[in-house]
Amino acid sequence: MKEQVVVHKVGNRSGIAGQRRSSAVAQRPKRREVGGEGIGARLRSLFNYFPSVLKVVLAVGIGLVIFASYRAAASATFFQARSVEVQGTSRVSKDEIQALVRQQVEKSGVWNSDLASMTARIEGLPWVRTAVVSRVLPDGIRVRISERVPRVVVRTGAGRFRWADEEAVLLGEMLPTDQIPTFFLRGLSEEDSETARLENRERVQKFLELQKDWDAAGLSERVSEVNLFDLRDIRAQLAGDSSQIEVRLGSQDQGKRLKEALNVLDEQRQTPRGALISYIDMSPGKRAIVGLASGVHSTKEEPSAASEEPGREKKTTPAPVLSAAGNRDARTVDAKSKKDTRDKRSGPDKKSDKTKDAARRRT
Repeated sequence: MKEQVVVHKVGNRSGIAGQRRSSAVAQRPKRREVGGEGIGARLRSLFNYFPSVLKVVLAVGIGLVIFASYRAAASATFFQARSVEVQGTSRVSKDEIQALVRQQVEKSGVWNSDLASMTARIEGLPWVRTAVVSRVLPDGIRVRISERVPRVVVRTGAGRFRWADEEAVLLGEMLPTDQIPTFFLRGLSEEDSETARLENRERVQKFLELQKDWDAAGLSERVSEVNLFDLRDIRAQLAGDSSQIEVRLGSQDQGKRLKEALNVLDEQRQTPRGALISYIDMSPGKRAIVGLASGVHSTKEEPSAASEEPGREKKTTPAPVLSAAGNRDARTVDAKSKKDTRDKRSGPDKKSDKTKDAARRRT
């Protein structure tokens, strides 16, 4: 018989052993790294242990620290105002504006300054229309000014002459070096109310309209001032040798009426009563009423367009005396004249009756 020899496969054993070793290595647990967690994760995990009250207290504390830091930075000398730039001024004093700004930012500093309050104070100055205030960090303030434009000279109730703009805002007084306007405005209300301000704006607009029309017509040089207190009864005071004469123009057609009044005045100047004229009333619109300083006024009729002839004088009709005493005198004169008339009429009749009686007796 043949002997059977059993051969052991070494490779299989080694393979099995290798598989066992590899599986053992694969099943081995992974080693935990001690320093693998981030700082943020640690803080979150630590913060979760605090109660809710401690969380609120901590948040408030952090806020207070931030606020204190902000106040310290805002009030630091780093933000103290060292330069104040002012632009756009011609009549407004730069020194006055700079002093006002420095007074505002002296304690607060540039960073913490109240720009709205500063703007309001600057716009309260007479010649300032608008002001724009801005910060120039770290230590500067810039102010841009828009000034009011003087348009008319107003004669106040106290007799002072002050400039005003188109919004009827009174500005500074008229200086000797300023250009004198052709005529002044009188009649602005000095009340501090919204109604008065609206009425004053309307008066200024009317004045500018009259000034434009009268300049174009060549009439401005003969006017000294215009009273616009009542826009329904506009009055012009004449200039030069006629400064004592007032022309009442009414509420419309002021240019046309002023021209007609000046023509009437030039005609009346040639008569003896020309020097006694105190006013010319054109407000009725159809005729000129000439008032004399003696208290008498006359009506100067305007001829129709068909009958008007060049060089022909208009007829004047004397009117009653204006004063109360004059009226009494006029009534006395009228009564006396009527009595004289009755006496004259009754005198001849009485004489004829006596003659008739004597003739009857003789017969």
